[in-house]
Amino acid sequence: MAMDRLGSDLQKVCEGNGGRLKKTTVLQLGQRLVDVLEYIHENEYVHADIKAANLMLGYRDPEQVYLADYGLSYRYCPDGVHKEYKENPKKGHNGTIEYTSLDAHKGVAPSRRGDLQILGFCLLHWLCGSLPWDNVLKNPNQVQEAKIRLMDNLPGSVQQLSASGASTDELTEFLIYVKTLDYEDKPDYQLLKKLLACDVTRGLDFSAPESQQGCATKEPFKREKKGGASRGPRRAKLVTAELDDEEPESVKSKPVPAHFIRGPPPTKSGSKEVRCLTTQ
Repeated sequence: MAMDRLGSDLQKVCEGNGGRLKKTTVLQLGQRLVDVLEYIHENEYVHADIKAANLMLGYRDPEQVYLADYGLSYRYCPDGVHKEYKENPKKGHNGTIEYTSLDAHKGVAPSRRGDLQILGFCLLHWLCGSLPWDNVLKNPNQVQEAKIRLMDNLPGSVQQLSASGASTDELTEFLIYVKTLDYEDKPDYQLLKKLLACDVTRGLDFSAPESQQGCATKEPFKREKKGGASRGPRRAKLVTAELDDEEPESVKSKPVPAHFIRGPPPTKSGSKEVRCLTTQ
């Protein structure tokens, strides 16, 4: 098998920056990873192990980002039939302990909402430099309890993490939306990208972040629960999602939507590409 030569992974970049990335860079990466996950999900698979160590920068173009390592990927919806929600303590805590989803902590098979929750934890870590459960990583049960507390006490639990000076408003809204999803729900990917949207004027900036003033706290949004499950995702053509340019350092808080419509058809995105890279 032949593949492009890749450069450094994002984990090394974060470590070189003291564990943090600029807010504009975090939001840009979040949008592009939502694009990547939408493509993977539309083809009946979930990744289940999103983290900085699995994001590779291009060798010739460092702004090119590749999502790698599909060792934990899972076919959540074979032939259009979604797997049932079933807890299995024997398979609990699977994945990378810092970021793995609450479903995975319970031994539930990976799903689309799990991928998005993992991404949300990653974005928080890249923005703030730490997570509330960093000091108990050797105890998976305590990590699970800390994640439950964070998700149960939104928005305050995430807004408290903005002590670094970077506003967490966008990531708060992102996680609140993820919390509203049922196990078999199809996410609104376009809405998720809007929640992470910002004005962009330059390319990705992987330099160390400077102190930023926090934004005003926003009211959390609500989504009306609907019955039924999303089945049979439409197969997507092999495409690549393009990367946007970077936004300015100051980002204004966005108005919070009153409700959400589930499952819009995927749209093409035009920016610099993020690719899915399967490794064996």
